[in-house]
Order: sequence, then structure tokens, then C-alpha cells
Amino acid sequence: MNQEQFDRVKSGDGFIAALDQSGGSTPKALAAYGVSEDQYSSEEEMFDLVHEMRTRIMTDDAFNSDKILGAILFEQTMDRQVEGKYTATYLADKGIVPFLKIDKGLAEIENGVQVMKDIPNLDDLLARANERGIFGTKERSNILELNPDGIKKVVSQQFDLAKKVIAAGLVPIVEPEVNIHAEDKAEIEEVLKQEILKELDQLADDQVVMLKLTLPSVDNAYKELVDHPQVLSVVALSGGYSIDEANDKLRRNEGVIASFSRALTNALRASQSDEDFHNELKTAIDTIYDASVNKEV
Repeated sequence: MNQEQFDRVKSGDGFIAALDQSGGSTPKALAAYGVSEDQYSSEEEMFDLVHEMRTRIMTDDAFNSDKILGAILFEQTMDRQVEGKYTATYLADKGIVPFLKIDKGLAEIENGVQVMKDIPNLDDLLARANERGIFGTKERSNILELNPDGIKKVVSQQFDLAKKVIAAGLVPIVEPEVNIHAEDKAEIEEVLKQEILKELDQLADDQVVMLKLTLPSVDNAYKELVDHPQVLSVVALSGGYSIDEANDKLRRNEGVIASFSRALTNALRASQSDEDFHNELKTAIDTIYDASVNKEV
């Protein structure tokens, strides 16, 4: 583990950019960027285009360590280069901590949740992440209903995987997302918090995780998690909220910073001039940073 990066995530001001759309979400990300499916004819061309989009973001002057602590990458992004350097090295040289999305998508809905699919060749992937200079990983599940058994299964799977990541010398971002449209969302979040606390209390002193959680319905609902000694940082996903709504909710949650994807890139378009692209990206970064560090509590 890189101690300098660890200290930066723990104590630095800023937020974590999520640039990890993959597989089925890539066409949607490109469409939002103004690149339609008829503009590419193969998966290879699709991933080339999304790497061009991410490169444009990462190389923009607004995307810097003054306000961005880290960035979450898709596996192909990790294995590609930006300005002649592997992506994680490029980011680290800018003072931005690199993370890697390692989950392979979600299983079908069962007991009101979607657990992660199996991750083939996990050990090899984690070894390659270390070789590429990755600091930590991110792995997502999805909770749609108030089903205690399902929620417990999600959290158990997440922490089983987290321990493997820790054993590999990386810091896991545990992400049991709660769907923002779920009925009984506040009740789901309370059950989720209690299950996470049980798992955190069983970690050894040298086992540390990060948590990526949906912005809660009750302000500061996750304060116990923020304050837990085994939690390096709690970050929030935008989850489909607009950037204004996400930032408003974020400001009301002490100790939680952003890890936004759609809210960060929603105003960016392939057709924009470099100046317009820069201005839109800078505006998003400035507002997300402000909501991450300036709280209303």
C-alpha cells in the first residue's frame, strides 16, 4: 500500500471521480456524451471512444489534485495509456489516487437485491492492479427492496471480497448501493448500516475499508460509519440524482465526500470546443468539491 496515497485519501480535501463505466453502461455513457451507437461498429471501437472521452477529462487542466483526491477506473482504462503513461501512473503523477472497478456486474434480482457476479481470475486481476500502481478497488452491489436477508447477503459478500482485496495490499471501496427509487429507502439504509457495522466490528486493526453509499434519506444516517476506526473514508454516489440535488444532499452529511459519475460528466459533450468542455468540467468539479468540503451541519 502506498502510505502517501493512504494519507491523502484519509486527510485530503476533495472528492473521488468515478470514471468506471463498463460493459453494458458504456453505450449509455457515450450516448450522454453525444456519441450514438451508429458511430461505432464493434466493441473495440466503443471502448476506444470511451477511452478518448476519459482521456479528454483526465488531461483537462480542471481535472487536478487541487480538488480531486482520486479517480475510479475501468479495467480496460487501467491497461491503456494516457499521454504515454499507464493511466494509474498518469493520475498518480498528477497527485490523484487511482482506484480500479473489479466487479463484473450484477446477478439477477433475488430477495430484493442484486449481488455481484463471480469475479474470474480475481487473484490475477489484483496482482495486475498492484503492478499498474492501483491504490484500491471498487465493487458494486444493488439493493432495491427492504429485505433483511437480501441486504445481509449483499453486505456479507462485499466484505468477503474486501478481505481478499486487503490481503492483496489494496484498499477496497465497498459499494452496496441503495436504489434511489426504492420504497422504504430510509428503512433499507438503517438495516444496511447495522449490517455494515457488524462486519466492520469483526475486522482486524490493520484491515481498513472505504464505503461508497447512496446519499441517505435521513441526514447523517451514516455518521457511525464515518467515525468507525476501520473506515478510511465514506464516499457518496450520485445514484441518478441531478448534480444540484446530489450536491444539496451531500452538504447535509458530515464527513461524507462525493464519488460521482453521471453528476460529474452529465454536461460534457464530444462536440464541445476545448474551451466549452473545460468550462463545463470545471463547473462540475468546483460544485462537487464545494459540497464535499463545506457542510451545512
